[in-house]
Amino acid sequence: MTQEPFRKSTYSANAQACVEVADAPALHAVRDSKTLEQPPLMFSQAEWRAFVDAARTHGL
Repeated sequence: MTQEPFRKSTYSANAQACVEVADAPALHAVRDSKTLEQPPLMFSQAEWRAFVDAARTHGL
């Protein structure tokens, strides 16, 4: 698991129900702010890049 700090999207404002992301050198961790006791989902750089590219391309 990453020791990097998690951050919320600027679109989340002060919402309690959001997704948080932490960037580590080789992985990206994603967690649900409502269930911090659960381990985050981990994605490789290639997986994360594919997700971000798809979100930008398709307006997700």
